[in-house]
Amino acid sequence: MCTSHEHDQGEAAQAGAGRRGFLRATALLGAAAAAGVALPDAAEAAPEAAARWRPDPDSRRFTLAVMPDTQYLFDGPSIDKAPFEASLRYLLEHGRDDNIVFLSHLGDLTENGAPAECAAIGEAFGLLDRRGVGYSVLAGNHDVRSSTDDQRGSTPYLDTFGPARFEDRPTFGGASPDGYNTFHLFRAAGRQWMVLALDWRLSAAGYAWAKGVLAAHPRTPVILTTHELVVEDDTLSPYGQQLWDGLVAGHDQIFLTLNGHYWPAGRATRENAAGHDVHLHLTNYQNRYFGGAAMIRLYRFDLDRDTIDVETVSPWILGRAARGLNELERQEIELSGDADRFSVDIDFAARFAGFDPVPARAARPVSTTLVRGTVAYWRFDGHADGSAVSGTIRDLSGRGNDLRVVTVGGGALTWSSDHHPDQPGHGSLEFQGFKSPLKGAWLRTVDGAPLNSATFEAGYTIEAFYRLPADWDASHNAWSGLVSRTGTGGAAGKTADDPDEPLATLSLSDGPGPQWAVRPLNQQGIATNWGDETAREQWWHVAVVNDGAHTTLYVQGCPVARNPHAPAVGLTSLGLPWLLGGYEYAGQIDQILHGRLGDVRIAERALPVTSFMNH
Repeated sequence: MCTSHEHDQGEAAQAGAGRRGFLRATALLGAAAAAGVALPDAAEAAPEAAARWRPDPDSRRFTLAVMPDTQYLFDGPSIDKAPFEASLRYLLEHGRDDNIVFLSHLGDLTENGAPAECAAIGEAFGLLDRRGVGYSVLAGNHDVRSSTDDQRGSTPYLDTFGPARFEDRPTFGGASPDGYNTFHLFRAAGRQWMVLALDWRLSAAGYAWAKGVLAAHPRTPVILTTHELVVEDDTLSPYGQQLWDGLVAGHDQIFLTLNGHYWPAGRATRENAAGHDVHLHLTNYQNRYFGGAAMIRLYRFDLDRDTIDVETVSPWILGRAARGLNELERQEIELSGDADRFSVDIDFAARFAGFDPVPARAARPVSTTLVRGTVAYWRFDGHADGSAVSGTIRDLSGRGNDLRVVTVGGGALTWSSDHHPDQPGHGSLEFQGFKSPLKGAWLRTVDGAPLNSATFEAGYTIEAFYRLPADWDASHNAWSGLVSRTGTGGAAGKTADDPDEPLATLSLSDGPGPQWAVRPLNQQGIATNWGDETAREQWWHVAVVNDGAHTTLYVQGCPVARNPHAPAVGLTSLGLPWLLGGYEYAGQIDQILHGRLGDVRIAERALPVTSFMNH
């Protein structure tokens, strides 16, 4: 920081050490106590292992490490590398477990930009250089003359951190001709990402260079790092606003910006020209104990959860825990205020779709869906949206298990092009069931269909795709069947439990969630597999797999918790039809599906997850 106004901003109120930090500290203490030795500082730990740094490029969970202003640790005669090196060693030691893919320093590496200061921090960065770790640095106002922009020419900072330092690094993408701006590319979650590291002040040439880099990588999501942008919560500095207007707002690829310079930590969100949110984060701890002690911010990306979990820790203080921490260290071991530990929700696929759309999965031919053992396969594509279903829906397995429409109360069944993104056929049926008064339409297998009498002693797999609308109401729509077999337990001589329940039904509970309730050949009573609740307005794939002895229910290819261990062999049959979208009780239609039903397939063997229709 360089002005008295900026120094006067003060500190943000912080809670005590967070749970994760407490566990780390106590684990260190416990290990030391068990060994009967004092734990050394992290900076005094054993030399780093010889193994090269190799993050997992395909894991959908990865971590970006961020380090803000370290200037007070590299200040003339008071240079102290220990906290800084402790943070770097922490990254090396946790790199594999946390899948740390990159480190971004946010500028003000040094207090005065003097040769000795730059040399000292450059030497410390050698810990990462020797392991091939990808990282970026950029000049802050204390690393160069603050009155200059990226056309300032040679400086001790550039002598230490110029392009030559990074040119053999696999993550290094290139530098502007002046050397003060760089871009870095790393692979994570199966794709390429960019860190665009920009100087304290961009010149016109700097802006042109940055725009050229973005244009050359049009499908790459970008994290922009610079020293100054956000000044406090929801507020950009004058230069930050200039950077937003001149670069960030017009480039949809930039979804996250990181800067230091000001304190306390803060966040802002702005909508760019494409109408998408950009998250802008300020992180800086130089005003805290020991000049921030080279504290690091960890951005933990999880693309399956569409979340970035952020935490802030001090590895140097963590490493000192066994010796006993002083009053200020106990407050700084891990920051848990709202600005330092938080989560950012980002639907990554939707956010990146504007510049890198994921192509929809193409429909697959029927022939590729007819796996060995398929005894029935129905799909509902190739029809105009909203048109009525009539006549016969053919069983595409060729086994003759065709379907006919049945209606009650003037109900209708219509075609839809909506479908699960991983469904073989690009279409579905729109059911509009209502319980009281009963109204709707459903499908039943034709009389004499082979499926009606099948008992599946050797095992079976039943699969379906479904989607429930926002107005799905348990009081009117619960317990409707996706796929069910007619005929009651009582009629089959199986009177345990409720004798009026059908012989087999894959239904939707009042959750709503899938439930498989069946009378196996080897049981008098009903065997039930319960699924978890499944959200409305979202497509789901459900599968029931029996291997001839036990039954497992899967949702999205994942086994549910409530799968009974009791033996279950085959399916009891009275030779009566199967239903799609309908459910019978006491031999009469009792409930009709309210929602969409996609492809349905039945096989006479247990299929592995890798053979499910959503794979």
